[in-house]
Amino acid sequence: MINIPQRLLGEALLFSAEKNPSKTAIILKGKEYSYSVLKENAVNLAGFLIQSGLQKGDRVVICMNNSWQTIVSIYAVTIAGAVFVIINPLTKANKLGYILNDSEAKILITETFLITEFIKAKDSVKEIRKVILTGKQGQVTNLQDIEFVSFESIILKSGIEIKFPRIIPNDLAAIIYTTGSTGFPKGVMMTHQSMVFTSWSLIEYLRLSSDDRILLILPLAFDYGLYQLLMSATVCATLIVEQSFIFTASVYKQIEKYRPTVFPGVPTVFAMMIAGNKKSKLVFESINKITNTAAALPPGYIPDLKRIFPNALIFKMYGLTECKRVCYLEPELIDLKPGSVGKAIPGTEVFLLSPEGLPVPAGEPGILHIRGPHIMSGYWRNEELSAKMLRKAELPGERILCSNDWFKMDEYGYLYFLGRNDDIIKSRGEKVSPVEIENALYKIDGIKEAAVVGIPDEILGESIVAYITSHENTHLTEKELQKECSDLIELFMVPQKIIFLDEMPRNTNGKIDKLRLKGSLLRLGKKSSK
Repeated sequence: MINIPQRLLGEALLFSAEKNPSKTAIILKGKEYSYSVLKENAVNLAGFLIQSGLQKGDRVVICMNNSWQTIVSIYAVTIAGAVFVIINPLTKANKLGYILNDSEAKILITETFLITEFIKAKDSVKEIRKVILTGKQGQVTNLQDIEFVSFESIILKSGIEIKFPRIIPNDLAAIIYTTGSTGFPKGVMMTHQSMVFTSWSLIEYLRLSSDDRILLILPLAFDYGLYQLLMSATVCATLIVEQSFIFTASVYKQIEKYRPTVFPGVPTVFAMMIAGNKKSKLVFESINKITNTAAALPPGYIPDLKRIFPNALIFKMYGLTECKRVCYLEPELIDLKPGSVGKAIPGTEVFLLSPEGLPVPAGEPGILHIRGPHIMSGYWRNEELSAKMLRKAELPGERILCSNDWFKMDEYGYLYFLGRNDDIIKSRGEKVSPVEIENALYKIDGIKEAAVVGIPDEILGESIVAYITSHENTHLTEKELQKECSDLIELFMVPQKIIFLDEMPRNTNGKIDKLRLKGSLLRLGKKSSK
């Protein structure tokens, strides 16, 4: 057999199924699915999509929970030469309608019990003429001009003679919708080339192999979760799929049963595990790699994580949807550079510029810019916003990605995250990094989670407000925390106000929702000023 290099996203599944057809690709709800079964189901669905009139480059929206059907759909759409748009199953009618119209999707794949939101949005939806439903359809009947089809009946129909379209690496593979500043989500366009390159770059620095068993507790609608599937299929590994991390006891049982080797998480997940470890000892010896992104991993978490995962390398990472991943810290440096998120991922380049576009000296804050094959093609149907994020490079015709995030870089090229452009607090004439204050708070005994925001202030410019949650049986006061902060950071960085919460508000990806925190304070301030 000729060893053909992977060029297209769907080829990873085809290659792995040919190389090791009987190997377990997916473990989900106690059932194991082989690579050959995944390929067969995906090809059958791809054939149906083409037979239904789907053309090369058409968009298909996938709105489902983490499931076998979701995984099959992702690969079916890409094999068919179409573009998959995977969105959170909690998406409400107004946003679902917006994404269906903005992407001009031809087909929606969703679950029967989620169809209510589509029905609410259908009158405003222009292009959808076919909805593929998973699960028992019961009383679901076709609507005017919209046909409902059973997913399960489709994947059982094999042997359909279909001519698959010719696609090349420059063709669009996915549109990933992410939160926009206008309140409407923006569609990040990713080609086959960019997603294949990114998958292999991540595989290289994470040291993944076919022997790995990756535990997925993150939504496939979240690009961090999606790439666990893509990487697993690329190296012919096994993916253990969970719905979420809500039922921790169930997840822990799956770890004991299936003994995964890789645990991708986010700070909120690790905070829950650390809190649980304080009640009853948690030790997961099978895990040899844990990864973190979405938000900075506080250095104060590291000792606890080492106790929970005694055999694991800890990978701190930073990224944004517009290029998936920017940098990573070699796990061997976790203690030497605890505040750093590392260097650029393999095959890419990063550098800092001032707001005026000038190079920034080592140790000085600047805006991160990214260069490489992994950056997006632009925002779907939004050339103006694309031009703001994709800047001209020195090489004629090339574009570099402006992250709009503030960092420092040391003399050896290691990056230190300071905050999102909108997060940087300007207080008393100083630029203050909320991450630096949060890291100081995490060093204080009893702190479970911390989130720092800036609130407009007539005298200070912005006042610094810290929200915290604490571990059980911890008694902390605002003055005590301010005193301890003053021993750890400069006085101008000490929060003027500290608010205690039972739990943090979170967005659909599990991140702490700082916009909600800030919004609640602003509303409270308006009421009190009346």
